[in-house]
Amino acid sequence: MSLLGWLAHLFTRKRRRDISRLEADGDEISETVDLSGGPLKEHHRRLAIRDRRLLPKPKKILPKIGRGKRPKYMSFDEATRLFAGTLRTRNRELRDLATDEEQLARYNLPLWRTEEDVAAALGITVKKLRFFSTHREKELTPHYVTFAVRKRSGGERLIMAPKRRLKALQRQMLALLVERLPVSEHAHGFRRAHSVRSNAEPHVGKAVVVHLDIKDFFPSVTFARVRGMLIALGYSYPVAATLAAFMTESARQPVDVDGQLYHVPVSERHCVQGAPTSPALCNSILLRLDRRLSGLARKFGFTYTRYADDLSFSGDADHRTAHGLCVRAARIVEAEGFTVNATKTRIMGQGRRQTVTGVVVNQQLGLSRQERRRLRAMAHQLARQGPSADPAQVAYLRGKLAYLSMLNPVESEALRKPPMQ
Repeated sequence: MSLLGWLAHLFTRKRRRDISRLEADGDEISETVDLSGGPLKEHHRRLAIRDRRLLPKPKKILPKIGRGKRPKYMSFDEATRLFAGTLRTRNRELRDLATDEEQLARYNLPLWRTEEDVAAALGITVKKLRFFSTHREKELTPHYVTFAVRKRSGGERLIMAPKRRLKALQRQMLALLVERLPVSEHAHGFRRAHSVRSNAEPHVGKAVVVHLDIKDFFPSVTFARVRGMLIALGYSYPVAATLAAFMTESARQPVDVDGQLYHVPVSERHCVQGAPTSPALCNSILLRLDRRLSGLARKFGFTYTRYADDLSFSGDADHRTAHGLCVRAARIVEAEGFTVNATKTRIMGQGRRQTVTGVVVNQQLGLSRQERRRLRAMAHQLARQGPSADPAQVAYLRGKLAYLSMLNPVESEALRKPPMQ
């Protein structure tokens, strides 16, 4: 090799990684690694900054002199963690990504370069952090308690609640990171200063209201989605993967093997309903979906809001226009990796009751006439019973009236009777 060729090989921005031991199509036995540090994706601001310890090393041109020790690039524990199953990925373009500090500063997110930084922020050791953020195929002691609750529409909803120690750490993570993630202004669920009232208010008095529902909302927000979002926001691959594993879990099935009970995963890791971090994470994951749907709504002359998995549109148009909006919205939802629950899609004109997340929006915010009559009858009955009224029923009625007062104070005051005051 000539001197100029050797210098070009040493300082080039692209290196080639030998993949001859991997499965490859055709005769390809190497891949190019771009070291230019440009955008990770087209039109993105996140830079593809590489951890040079993981890059293919340039071959030495000069002959060896002696048998010196091989250079040590990382500790044994760090290497074991990086190449273990939890951090494994098929996308080799992601594995060697390092922290983009400018991107983190742009979103005002905490600067965590390594797992040690994350553990220090939580006030725990790295060993404890990895204990809660490792995916195990045979879990002896699961970190979540799983139970089912009945749905009003029938069936059961699976709740996976983290145990006490993990829940406390996830609440810390919620304050340190998750609540600071970017969220669309159209999202009203699980946000401070937002509620079902703020979600329903823009739809009051509209000619037509459209409701769509995302099927299997929390299970659709998988470990890979959370990891990808954190990488796009500037975190290195190891930190993003650790955080994603820390805030997700798989549905597990107990299996007895020779008298030993194992809890094995029967689904992908995903944001579970019951974890403190899941609602806000899902809001941030749906940022692009919210923006696309709000743009579609403006095109049709509609207003768009979202509360968790409930998508609401309203406008002064006819049913035909609303149906076209439904079709286009469902395509966008599917393009973003979610599925619309067709059985819950509704187009509501002013000739029927229009509801948004259970709130009537025909002329003003409030509860349905049937619900108000039921509460009035309960208030009248409890007022007649006086001091002997059931405290549980009194507390229930006060709660319902407080909820109605948030939506419509005038309707709430009309129903208040002693002993509820």
